[in-house]
Amino acid sequence: MANYENILRYAWRAYDHTRSIRSIEDISAQVSTNHVFKLLMADGNVLIAKVTYFGSFEGFAEDHTIINVLANNLPVRYANFLSRGLMKGTQLFFHRHIDEEQDAWIIFYRPIQIQENPPRRLTEDQVKQLGREMAYFHRDCTLVANTLPRSDRDMTTDVNALLNSAKQDYPEHYELIAHHCRLFLENTFRINVYGFQKIPVFVDWNIGNFSVDQNGRLASRWDYDWFRVSTRVTDFYFLSRVVSEVGDRTVFTYEADRLTEDRFLMFLQAYHEIFPLTRPEVLFIKEAYRFFLLNYVLRLGQYFFRPSFAKKLSQDALEIHLPTLEEKLSTDKILRALNL
Repeated sequence: MANYENILRYAWRAYDHTRSIRSIEDISAQVSTNHVFKLLMADGNVLIAKVTYFGSFEGFAEDHTIINVLANNLPVRYANFLSRGLMKGTQLFFHRHIDEEQDAWIIFYRPIQIQENPPRRLTEDQVKQLGREMAYFHRDCTLVANTLPRSDRDMTTDVNALLNSAKQDYPEHYELIAHHCRLFLENTFRINVYGFQKIPVFVDWNIGNFSVDQNGRLASRWDYDWFRVSTRVTDFYFLSRVVSEVGDRTVFTYEADRLTEDRFLMFLQAYHEIFPLTRPEVLFIKEAYRFFLLNYVLRLGQYFFRPSFAKKLSQDALEIHLPTLEEKLSTDKILRALNL
């Protein structure tokens, strides 16, 4: 077990040895392997710190650098939407802690104001409002996309990485995984996803990761573990879960059904009125879900989720969700709902 308090105090001394930490409180979600802490400083100020060893240090630094530029460049209505990392001089500050037990990296944030968490089950008006809000947010991310640092990560690289590791990690299910990896690569080429506009996407839009104001407008967003620069379609699976009939649950699995619920179609119709989707983007909703299972559940789940969650989610993906994906998920219903 890592001594996170020591790691944080070392990191803070590297950042600014003239100020001291009074107390450290663990405020982590109890699902992932990442740790988030609230720091009460001796001067009375509050900061947030994140300690992670998920992915790579280079990827972690790249993501947070892009997020910081995004936070500064988005239109003024998002002035306090994203948490900014602390700078040292002209650079975003990262600390890498390596000892005999682990290689971990740390970033310090300014806290952001959390207003109202969405309810576990949204009303139909709230579903439509969230659709409009996400459309405005995606559209504004599109406006600033060309001002952001370059991201080298793409879906094809991730899926090929799973193909290379699956024989060792999932020997009994290798053929199934390889089949879905090939389907994803073939369908991505056919749909021509490479021609889609790439924007910053946060992927994991569960209701514990964002807040809204009293009018239902997006107010703040935190938890950037699955951030990437990709097509906006990548955000839709988790949003379908937020607006679903069953609502947010503490016991969960990543089923496809949410993507064809009437409430998600209602969400997309409201979204489409503000920032219209194209037919190829709608076709890609199915592939984005397939990618989610392959990459986040199977390839990275053992590193990101705590062991009990990772085992259950990967088992569900291999035994239920991937084998039934073709019969359960058709984008025809979505295309008809949007008149595409």
